[in-house]
Amino acid sequence: MFLYCKSKVVHMLNLEISISFSGVELVLGTGVKSADVKRKTLLTTTGETISYKFLIIATGARALKLEEFGVNGSDAENVCYLRDISDANRLVNAIQSSPGGNAVVIGGGYIGMECAASLVINKINVTMVFPEAHCMARLLTPKIASYYEEYYKSRGVKFIKGTVLSSFDFDSNGKVTDVTLRDGTKLSVDMVVVGIGIRPNTGLFEGQLTLEKGGIKVNGMFQSSNSSVYAIGDVAAFPVKAFGEKRRLEHVDSARKSAKHAVSSIMEPDKTGEFDYIPFFYSRVFTLSWQFYGDNAGEVVYYGDLSASGSTFGAYWVNKGHVVGAFLEGGTREEYEAIAKTTTLRPAVEDLTELERQGLGFAVAVSQKPVALPPPIEVSGSTSGLLLEKPLYAWHATAGVVLAASIAAFAYFYGKRRRRW
Repeated sequence: MFLYCKSKVVHMLNLEISISFSGVELVLGTGVKSADVKRKTLLTTTGETISYKFLIIATGARALKLEEFGVNGSDAENVCYLRDISDANRLVNAIQSSPGGNAVVIGGGYIGMECAASLVINKINVTMVFPEAHCMARLLTPKIASYYEEYYKSRGVKFIKGTVLSSFDFDSNGKVTDVTLRDGTKLSVDMVVVGIGIRPNTGLFEGQLTLEKGGIKVNGMFQSSNSSVYAIGDVAAFPVKAFGEKRRLEHVDSARKSAKHAVSSIMEPDKTGEFDYIPFFYSRVFTLSWQFYGDNAGEVVYYGDLSASGSTFGAYWVNKGHVVGAFLEGGTREEYEAIAKTTTLRPAVEDLTELERQGLGFAVAVSQKPVALPPPIEVSGSTSGLLLEKPLYAWHATAGVVLAASIAAFAYFYGKRRRRW
């Protein structure tokens, strides 16, 4: 569907939402069938043509389905994904209809880990299956991942690593009763949760806009290869100045801040500079709470006790003599702010042993006494280098709300026993 503004800004969305702001027209019950960025028009599924001056693409991403990997059965009522409100409702219904039952979670990333925790809280027996050697393999090191896996095991979660789903068995009603893994393991189930990744929704613009890293290539103003079209959130591949490259980030923090910046770029282009963002990820499950800032590249320096449940520990990533990433579990708000600021400042580090000795104190000290930033890195394809065709923030948080909405119905199952930070 799309959000059509009186200022001729069209904001394309995936989920049905309810908002009311002055100067904004919300059209429900339809979607965009095709887009013509040269003519600056959209054709809706109801046959209406909408013209725009500026277009913001916030189409997000879709969940990868099992069928794309040769496994049929996604339509079974007890096979669940988690990407939108209907997915969340389906998952809640499956939980409520399987008290004390068995669940297999396919995938060891964000969706898999957070859903597994919620299932356990709701008295479901959980087995996690993923092909990697450890959970959250794209972000966490084996040592950090081991801490969380051991904690999950203490809560009853079982892990089967190094293999993938091969097939389902069904009963006469079409419900999945067993899953068979590629290594031959067979598991009886009452429900299956699938979290095997996403694919950005770029279909409407393929062949019209420049694509990169699976998404729509934009500059530091979130402007695409067509000067009237902007892209934000999961679908946007934007320059991260600190690392000198373009990245496509799949997290609500990036979605919210990119939305705000794109709107500012349109409404006040002369007052808006290029987006300067440090990647940020976090998770809160059970009594655990961690935050990560920056990049997980270079040498890793750990601190704190990773062997004790409920402890505070963390890590720095040091690349080319500078701290480029920081992770912290169990910190206070002030401590999280300290690692965030440290990653932004990218202080020089000469002695890794001394950094380990100082541990969290290093970030606290750096945050209290700012240091000069390293010279900025020229990002390939920045505003000046991105080819462009010639030719409010009352609502920018909508992008973040849309992404968060997919788990809103599910939030109840996270909240009661979590430690706040």
